[in-house]
Order: sequence, then structure tokens, then C-alpha cells
Amino acid sequence: MSSARQGLLPKLTIPAGLFRRGINLWPPFVGAGIRITRISADSREIDVTLKLRLLNRNYFGTQFGGSMFAMTDPFFALMMLRNLGPEYVVWDKAGSIAYRKPGRGDVFAHFRLPASAVARARKATAHGARHEPTFRVRIVDRDGETVAEVEKTLYIRRRPAAAPQAAGATRKAPARRPRPKG
Repeated sequence: MSSARQGLLPKLTIPAGLFRRGINLWPPFVGAGIRITRISADSREIDVTLKLRLLNRNYFGTQFGGSMFAMTDPFFALMMLRNLGPEYVVWDKAGSIAYRKPGRGDVFAHFRLPASAVARARKATAHGARHEPTFRVRIVDRDGETVAEVEKTLYIRRRPAAAPQAAGATRKAPARRPRPKG
């Protein structure tokens, strides 16, 4: 998919509180019981809760693994994009989860994006190269015990600057398909 199609949201500056309220209304999160409880003003810290409810329990009565992975899915990419700005393309490239113990109650994830990771991304992409950092987050229970560990790899690249066309240069019109006779 073209970087031009990344959407409207990366181009908007949305205050952290409004962003949190908006993402809490996103249907996949509402349905799974996922709730963002805090976003720092600089969008480098996000806290997420997954409540154990009837609709997200697995066959054994514990947290459904898909909901635990979903609670971690977009946040490192969103945090990085909000810190780098609209002149960057940021996508999730890969993710994995390792389950350590059953989630028998509510679970929590505390995302932290160090300033050094943002600086490293800017430096690595300064001349058009891509950067693919990996981040880790633990999903913990109320006692702070690890329920699962998630690893996310991002794809980051600086958007190419729009190349100015030479004076008098014209763009070639796209080829037209012949119309079927009939």
C-alpha cells in the first residue's frame, strides 16, 4: 500500500486526552473490553487495561489470547507516529506473543517509548532508508505477574519530499483502456 494512503489521522494533531477518548470508542476495543486508561501528553507512555468479561473469556474461563494480543496491537506504531509526525510513514510489520500463565482476571500493559528510540528512528531514516525497530511489552495481572510478553516490529520511513517538476515539463497522461465493443 502506498504511503499516500496511510490515512487522514496521521496528518491531524489531536490532543492526547481526546485521542484516548476516541480510541476507547473504536469498536474492536469496545467489544473486547480493551480500555486505554492513560496517554502521556507527549504520547510516549500509554497504559491499557483488558477487563475479564463474559464476552472475552476463552473455553477455560481465562482471558482470550486474541484479546490480549489486540490490546497491544497498535500502540507502539501510534506512539512512534505521534512522536515523529506526518512526514513519516509508520506501520506495524510483525508481532508475536508468548503466553506465560493464564489471565484469570483483568490484565494490564504499560507501553513506554524512550526518547532515544525516536531519535534513533529519525537518524536512521534521515536519508530515505527504512528503519525496523523491535519493541517489547509485558501483559501483567493485578499482582504484577507476567501473563504474556509481546514483541512488535515497526516499519518506519521518512516520506520522500515532493520532487518539483522542471519548468515547462508536462506529466504524461495515463494510458486509456480501449472500450469493449458491443
